[in-house]
Parts: sequence; structure tokens; C-alpha cells
Amino acid sequence: MAHTVDREELKQLIARGEAVVLEALPAAHFDQAHLPGAVNLPLDELDDLAPRLVPDKGQAIVTYCSNTACSNSEIAAQRLRGLGYRNVRTFPGGKQDWMESGLPVEAGVHA
Repeated sequence: MAHTVDREELKQLIARGEAVVLEALPAAHFDQAHLPGAVNLPLDELDDLAPRLVPDKGQAIVTYCSNTACSNSEIAAQRLRGLGYRNVRTFPGGKQDWMESGLPVEAGVHA
């Protein structure tokens, strides 16, 4: 299985509710704007939060961060795989790609 998703595939996954979408950036960045339905999973809290946010290790997960220059999404995906998650992919373009294509984002305080 490929370890990445493109924008079109991610749009479909979000629309169908078929993946947990995790933003691997600090809360302040998440609060400014995040992909629809995304959950904040900062790298420094990943090991503690992941089991509570995604208890099913077989659940489809997509991680993302700012843009192609940001490595947080890949770091998060690797750490999640190391914790036993079996279906983890990244969206390399991140928020920048999503927003530049005119797709909607959400804002507000993280849960």
C-alpha cells in the first residue's frame, strides 16, 4: 500500500468519513486553520494522545502538516506505525496544498 494520499483521495476519505485525519502541528497552528474534521495530534503529545484519539489500530489514518517542506506528518506516521497502527498514510501537500486549491478549512480551539 502506498504511504501517501493525494488531495482528491483525501477529499473523498473526508467526505465519506473513512479515515481519521490528524494534524501533526502545535495547537496554535491547528486553531488557526485545519482540514475539515481533523484532530490535532502534536508530535510532542503523540505517544500519549494517539491511543485515546484512535483506539482502533486498524483504523485508516491520514497525517498532514503545513506543506511539502514540513516533515511532521511523516514523523507522526512513522511513530504511529511504531505504536502498532497498521493503516497510516500521509498527505504530503498539507494545509498549503489544500487551501491553495480552494478547499474549505475549519478554525477554532482544538478539542
